[in-house]
Amino acid sequence: MKLILPFFMVMLFNSALAQNDSVRATVKPVLVIHGGAGTILKKNMTPEKERAYQDGLLAALDKGYAILKRGGSALDAVEAAVRSMEDNPLFNAGKGAVFTHEGKNEMDAAIMNGRTLAAGSVAGVTTIRNPITAARAVMEKSQHVMMTGKGAEAFARLQGLEIVDPSYFYTEERWKGLERVKKEDSAKTELDHGSKPTSGLKQPENKDSKYGTVGAVALDIQGNLAAATSTGGMTNKRYNRVGDAPIIGAGTYASNATCAISCTGWGEFFIRLVMAKTVSDMMEFGNRSLEESALEMIQKRLPALGGDGGLIAVDKAGNFTMPFNTEGMYRGSVDREGKVTVKIYKD
Repeated sequence: MKLILPFFMVMLFNSALAQNDSVRATVKPVLVIHGGAGTILKKNMTPEKERAYQDGLLAALDKGYAILKRGGSALDAVEAAVRSMEDNPLFNAGKGAVFTHEGKNEMDAAIMNGRTLAAGSVAGVTTIRNPITAARAVMEKSQHVMMTGKGAEAFARLQGLEIVDPSYFYTEERWKGLERVKKEDSAKTELDHGSKPTSGLKQPENKDSKYGTVGAVALDIQGNLAAATSTGGMTNKRYNRVGDAPIIGAGTYASNATCAISCTGWGEFFIRLVMAKTVSDMMEFGNRSLEESALEMIQKRLPALGGDGGLIAVDKAGNFTMPFNTEGMYRGSVDREGKVTVKIYKD
């Protein structure tokens, strides 16, 4: 039987569709990335190294925003941006991961879909070229959220991800970093570009110190949010320590109701504060803005515990923020108007 609707109902229906299309068409994509925060001072940076970091950030923005610009998903964009930084030895993730006490590279990563609240993460992996892609595979191709170590690697292999010999992650600079830390104090762990020693010893002066994590958050033209974070952890760490990056709600979180967040800093403090989810909850249940919520956590609650670092976040309206309480943070953005910005130091 053919259903015939009254003319006015057809008009209302078409009008509603047009309004929905109009709303979708007005969403302008946004991409924000970070490459770590900490004691990053211009006086300690050569012009060549500064340019290299800027180029690395620009390359990651280009990879991610190209996807958003052609109508691709926020999820694809953050994965692409983070993969770019994982492949760049300047950043403490993937190829640039720091060494553990045993002389290994152990990596963590997480990704989250703001539309569905689906999430995936891996921790302590040593043979997966791009941990962020493994995290996405956990999210999309398993019933789990987090996998660790050998199990995560076996799963990644079954999914056809690129598996490499651990020697792929070796870089001379990171190896020398491990040797230096062990020489200073064999029990000390060091956050890549971290401003505080974890054993109570004084850090070497003029050390280019940062918290080495990379991350990306994005809003796509469909109005969906996504977040991704990847890290090589701490130099000289022991006992398969895991930080906040792969922990959903601590270092990584995304919800279309509020925002997408990726954190960088001393992970133990971010875990204790459930940093990313707390920012989201402040917005959802406290009716606070993204800027206000992020500043409260980074500038007040984090240092009150003795931690430092920063975060990047974008909300469902395309507003974004990049607060940090350290001397600098490698960061970049493409705003709603398509303006590209890359920064390293405090403004």
